[in-house]
This record gives sequence, structure tokens and C-alpha cells, in this order.
Amino acid sequence: MRAMAIAEAGGPEVLRMTRVPMPVRANAELLVKVIAAGVNPVDAKTRAGQGAFAAIDRFPAILGNDFSGIVVEAPYEAHALQPGTEVYGMGMVPRMSGAYAEYLSVTELSVIRKPSTLSHVEAAAVPLAALTAWGMVVETAKAHEGQRMLIHAGAGGVGHLAVQFAAYFGAHVIVTGSSRNIGWLRDLGASEVIDHSATRFEDVVSDVDVVIDLIGNVRDDTASRSLAVLRPGGLIVNAPTGSWPTMRREAEAAGVRATGYRVAPDGATLAVISRLLESGSVRVYVDGVYDLEEAPRVHELLESGHTRGKLVLKVHEG
Repeated sequence: MRAMAIAEAGGPEVLRMTRVPMPVRANAELLVKVIAAGVNPVDAKTRAGQGAFAAIDRFPAILGNDFSGIVVEAPYEAHALQPGTEVYGMGMVPRMSGAYAEYLSVTELSVIRKPSTLSHVEAAAVPLAALTAWGMVVETAKAHEGQRMLIHAGAGGVGHLAVQFAAYFGAHVIVTGSSRNIGWLRDLGASEVIDHSATRFEDVVSDVDVVIDLIGNVRDDTASRSLAVLRPGGLIVNAPTGSWPTMRREAEAAGVRATGYRVAPDGATLAVISRLLESGSVRVYVDGVYDLEEAPRVHELLESGHTRGKLVLKVHEG
């Protein structure tokens, strides 16, 4: 089958179209024909030698956690997801080969039926970003009515879903973003939007209960500066891998709580999110759709930091 794979770490150019053997389904796995694959920052980090790169045990390695597609083989005859069923979910890359390929084998626990209200492209944009946003905002921060929550990078893949989850559960949502996204972020449910290019958020925000940090200290010490806007005992939840090595020490000195967050494939939680998507309470935004062969260009766009929502690779027609 065709796959966009890497044979080494490096820039976007190390992503190359390759012919690889079809995946072999085992145990309670499903073989899925990939229609579309979502692209996430962890893909770019892993490609560059960071992220999950250290866990790659063989090359060529196929990236891509998010997928939407059609079941080709089910684990057994009476399984709920039989061949022909439209599904979506999140794989465990690099423990298993990823979705930048025509087919993948994936555990049944991380796959559910695709919502009929979403196209395959829209569905492929959901799993990793939505599960990350849900884990940070709902499971860790316990979003609730009256809570003051600051979300950094609210226009990104995780961010735009985090804004919607926080607003859905009644939080007062404050978001940092660029000037072009101010109106859009308000439409998503933000109560306040701060243009990070014009205003230092710590100059206008204070006494927040939770900071959802999707940047870390890789840009303008955003994470460290966020400690000053938290109330005593408040919580900061940081996601980007390796973006804030001194998190625990700084948070303790500031008298606040801090935790990282790492997402896991979880079909049960994705099913809850699917109901919000089907009802229209939450929506996913796809900024661009590209052919699988264009993955290097898509990684360049992602790393530019100017995308809104998600970027998606089209693998098969469907």
C-alpha cells in the first residue's frame, strides 16, 4: 500500500511517499481503509526527532494518530463494527503504524462509528484534538459554571475545541489569539478574547481559576507568565511535550498547582464527544484539506503557527 513515511528525523522533506506492506490485523484489532487523516503538532515534533520519535523501533515509520475510514476486517463475525462500517478514532503511534497510509490496523477500544453528521474529513480532524481538549478542560480542570478559565492558543486544533467544551459546561472563558480570530473565538463561546500581538494577557487578566496552556515556554515564556494571573491555589494544565521543563518548581514557588497532560486513545470518551458534535453543541473546524502526497507542505503550514482549527490529509475518496 501507499504510505507517507519517514526513514529518519528531519524537516518536512523527510516525509516521502513509500510502498509498504499492508498491516496485519491481530486479536481485537480492526483493519480500516483510511479515507482521511488528521495532522497534529505531535506529528511534526516526532518527524523532527522530538515528540514520540524515541519510541520508533523500525523504519520507515508511518505517522498520524487521527483517522476516519471504513472497516475492512472485523475481529470476529458478531463484532459491532463489521466490514463496510464508517468509523473514526485515534491510533497509538508509534507503537502501531499511523494513518498517513491507505490502511491501518487499530484496537477496537479506540474506534467508534463515525457520526453521520460529519464527513470523513471532518471526523478525521476530531479525535486527538478533541480528546486532548476534553481531558484538559473537563476531566482535569473540571469545567463548571462560574469558573474563570484562560485558554492559550484558542484558535488551534486543540484550542478551538477546548473553548467550546469550557463554554458548554458554563465556564467564563478567556482566550488568547490573533486579531483575525477574535470574532471567530467569540462565536465559539469565548467571553473575552485577548489579541496576543497587541496586549500582554497578564496586564488585563487576573484571578483565574484555571489556565489551559497549549503553548508552554517555547514562545515568549507564556507558561511562566501565566502563573501570575492564577488565583492562589489555582491550576495550570500544560500539554505540549517538553515545552516547560521547570513547571513544577515554578508553580510551587507561585503557590499554585500545575500538571502536564498526555492524551490516550479512548473510544468511550470519543463517543460522548460524538454526541456533542451530532447535536451541534460543538463543531470542528477544518482549515484545509490536502492530498496525502502533500504531507510535507501540510507540516510546513502546521509549523508556521498560523492555521485555524485542523489540517487534514485526504487518503482515499469517500
